[in-house]
Amino acid sequence: MSDDNARQETRFQGIGVSPGIARGKILVVRDDGDEVARHRIQSGDIPNEIARFETALIQTRAQILEMQERIAESIGAKDAGIFDAHLLVVEDRTLIDEVLRKLVADLCNVEFVFHEVAKHYAETLSQIDDPYLRERALDIQDVTRRVIRNLQGKAPKSFLAMAERHILVAHNITPSDTATMNREFVLGLATDLGSRTSHTAIMSRSLGIPAVVGLHDATDKLETGQDVLLDGYSGLLILDPTPDTLWHYGELEHKKGQVAQELSGLRETKSTTRDGRHIVLSANIELPADVEAAPRNGAEGIGLYRTEFLYLNRTTLPGEEEQYATYRQVAEQVHPHPLIIRTFDLGGDKLAGSMDSNDELNPFMGHRAIRFSLENVDIFKAQLRAIIRASAVGNVKIMFPMISGLEELGRALAVFEECKSELANEGQPFDPGTEVGAMIEIPSAAMCADRLAREIDFFSIGTNDLIQYAIAVDRVNERVAHLYEPTHPAVLRLLKMVADAAHTHGIWVGVCGEMAGDLALTPLLLGLGMDELSVGASLVPRVKRAVQTLTYSECQELVQQALELDTPSAILARCTEMAQACYAELLG
Repeated sequence: MSDDNARQETRFQGIGVSPGIARGKILVVRDDGDEVARHRIQSGDIPNEIARFETALIQTRAQILEMQERIAESIGAKDAGIFDAHLLVVEDRTLIDEVLRKLVADLCNVEFVFHEVAKHYAETLSQIDDPYLRERALDIQDVTRRVIRNLQGKAPKSFLAMAERHILVAHNITPSDTATMNREFVLGLATDLGSRTSHTAIMSRSLGIPAVVGLHDATDKLETGQDVLLDGYSGLLILDPTPDTLWHYGELEHKKGQVAQELSGLRETKSTTRDGRHIVLSANIELPADVEAAPRNGAEGIGLYRTEFLYLNRTTLPGEEEQYATYRQVAEQVHPHPLIIRTFDLGGDKLAGSMDSNDELNPFMGHRAIRFSLENVDIFKAQLRAIIRASAVGNVKIMFPMISGLEELGRALAVFEECKSELANEGQPFDPGTEVGAMIEIPSAAMCADRLAREIDFFSIGTNDLIQYAIAVDRVNERVAHLYEPTHPAVLRLLKMVADAAHTHGIWVGVCGEMAGDLALTPLLLGLGMDELSVGASLVPRVKRAVQTLTYSECQELVQQALELDTPSAILARCTEMAQACYAELLG
């Protein structure tokens, strides 16, 4: 038996974040750690250390701008915008001033001081219960490594100049790595770290490179030169694939190509079930630069516009005028489709450097979101006034996060009405009929949804928080994350309670959490009576196709059956069975 035939196929399971199949030799890059030594300095050395630090920041900024220009030329300005966050890090006065303060106080080399300060910033962000904001910790780590390498006079990483076709396997691939590597020779990307919102995911999708992240320890078990197959659909990295596996993937690649061609033609079609029920299909966005992806993928507006980015990496609060200009620009881009703006989900774990806060033992259930806004009315009013003014475009809606009950909602609505009165007295134009809604993401809100529905115009269910609060599972805690189950019977009943309350009082209800983009659960959400689904822009064509293959009546029957089942696995199996029967080609 030959050596090739003696090898056994080995599979590594991760998360597929950029679709496609790649096969070839791997280049394994292990994290070098960039250890930073500490040594004492004298007071007289401080000016020289400051000069070195300033030179490294200038050098780093120039490198980032060069990468940004390169990305803009190759795949567009939108994706080059990823590096805006990197520029903010090297220009962040809060971070820089803290480095200078500790340099004087600790009297040690600036590399070590900068490394320690930036590490603290990154660790704080990495604990935030928001995938987008957690990923910004990687921005800080990326820039930190670049600044330190410049301080140490190190050359760029050698693997970036690789001139043979390969699949890159690394502990983590930073945006800087992606921008500077020779992409002509990179067949696919695989990393130990990462999630669906990581920059490896974002950049690989933009570049059209198949990618798998979250492989945990693949770099410890693989060696450069080995033959692998990478499946960016289901998140598999297969070492030494068998002939049967290669045949299977050849067939899969052909079928996926046909599906992709069909999906590209869905942009102008409606997300309507086969028996005539229309589901509004919206997009979630993080930054103004993301807006253009919504119409490009056939979305009917923006169902969740997160506004926390306005507070990140800055030492001053965004004023009314700055916010108004941002919101109005987005509303004009989206018009005539709706733009739903969520007021700041700030506080607790999401405070910017411009605001003081005390550490909280449990920030996710602490002083945040609407609670923070109601105790910082000036900040809240500045945002509400900006949103109301932007409503003059005619398609803006407002959504309050983390509402827990009627009293809280009443206080928020009172501030909203006060802002409207002020603007009317000032002669400022706005839409007096601007819709106001509440995010239902706390079980108490779901349980009193019948009462809340009498006061507002719509509900949008934030399933990420609702699920983890309902079943007491922190989905970012690896020890219990496997218990995070969207099909838990209690979650199903909470969702039904909210949808029924909305329709009883003549308002619409949508879902803007990750559950909305899970194709296996689309039949369940439709059967529960959801009027709108808001998902990442790139998922819109797939969800639209799923809706078009289903009938509302069959989905209602599914829900009735699911309500009789006792376990999350049984409910999920029933949902998956219907999804497979109707659109198996869309599933992983």
